[in-house]
Amino acid sequence: MAHYSKGEAKEWAREHLRGQWTTLVTPFTPDDEVDEAGLRNNIRHIRSLGTRGAGCSWNMGEFWSLTREERRRVMEVLADEAGGQWPIAAQVTHTSYKEAIALAKHVEALGYDLLILGPPYIVTKTEQQVIAFTRAVAEQASLGIMFYNSPQFGIVMSAQGLQELCRIPNVVGVKEASFNQQISIDTHLLVGKEAVISTPDEWIFAKGKELGFHQQVMFANTSDWRFDVPGRTHYVDFVNRACAGALDPDFYAKHLRPVKELSDQWWRATVQKFSGVLPVSLCKYWGQLQGMAGGHVRLPLMDLTPEEKAQLKQELDAAQAPMLVAGGERR
Repeated sequence: MAHYSKGEAKEWAREHLRGQWTTLVTPFTPDDEVDEAGLRNNIRHIRSLGTRGAGCSWNMGEFWSLTREERRRVMEVLADEAGGQWPIAAQVTHTSYKEAIALAKHVEALGYDLLILGPPYIVTKTEQQVIAFTRAVAEQASLGIMFYNSPQFGIVMSAQGLQELCRIPNVVGVKEASFNQQISIDTHLLVGKEAVISTPDEWIFAKGKELGFHQQVMFANTSDWRFDVPGRTHYVDFVNRACAGALDPDFYAKHLRPVKELSDQWWRATVQKFSGVLPVSLCKYWGQLQGMAGGHVRLPLMDLTPEEKAQLKQELDAAQAPMLVAGGERR
């Protein structure tokens, strides 16, 4: 559990948000209940990879499909599993600022370290709306906030808008997941000295080295538990070292590039198939192939077809085979 005042939030984030952070899915049982046992096993699995922290109730966690009680319970399970020994964050995004504040208060009472907040969706069409909403939540929250910039909310903030957001005292930084590389670069260059900026993809490390900025945290993605398994943690090792300033492109090429290329291929295809929706169904099934609990996705999302699942398994086995042989391992 973090111990800092609102005025110390940015300093705390600069010191403690480092290395690979994960984002959790919400596993469901066949009868469409939250799979609490599976969630607990997933958390323990991910912690064993060396991942530095975790976030729940994120977009990958299908927060929009959860009842209020389910969403709060997921937050409680993560807090219980972390036990104050593993940094944790929770997304409290909601269309209602009152409900976002209520979720923030719940999280704070559970001993979380950080909040995640995206734009309220449906009616938010301007950057000033996002800034006003964020300020209203931040004023009532005690914890620091990482703002989540993603097209999934229906609006993407500019680097200038993100800079204004980060001037709110306890907005400590941005997960810049717009999938627009220029916005990511501009945000790092414009805001990176004021707040913690994180683009959740490895290309940012080489670009930072080229342009003179440094990303200290991968906040956050699913690549740790999709690419690594206990005893073979190439992705987490690469990211943790890169965030500490030791970028190793040769290590990446040898141990990660084939599976990353496969991931990019499937990610793009699944997003295109569902007209821009985050590929939760892809990540859930991929995680199952790596030993995680996943289950189905809830409507209105749709699962991969049996044929797609069979193809992904075959292609993932082929992509991982050279890395397993190189490491003298078998999955």
